[in-house]
Amino acid sequence: MQLQTGNLFSFAAKRNSEEQIDVLVTGQRLNVERIVSMGHASPEGFWYDDSRAEWVVLLSGAAALEFEADSTLHDMRPGDYVLIEPHCRHRVAWTHADEQTVWLAIYHER
Repeated sequence: MQLQTGNLFSFAAKRNSEEQIDVLVTGQRLNVERIVSMGHASPEGFWYDDSRAEWVVLLSGAAALEFEADSTLHDMRPGDYVLIEPHCRHRVAWTHADEQTVWLAIYHER
């Protein structure tokens, strides 16, 4: 048996660099990603529209998600999570500009 280990808070993301996305687990019907943001947001007019459900938890930092259906912002702090149904169009409105925002996203087919 080969053991895969790591630390969710071990990374080298810096302000003004690209958002860091690490695929931690991948399978036929499941992907787990760690996303590290620092002042990142979705481009104006861009909406994520995935065919899979996405469960996402904010581990550190702060952010807001915007959902196209009602145009409201969903502020997130450490420990907050949300289940996003397939084809629920959403975007990252903002992430904390001065500290790293760490997400854990689990994409799965329903």
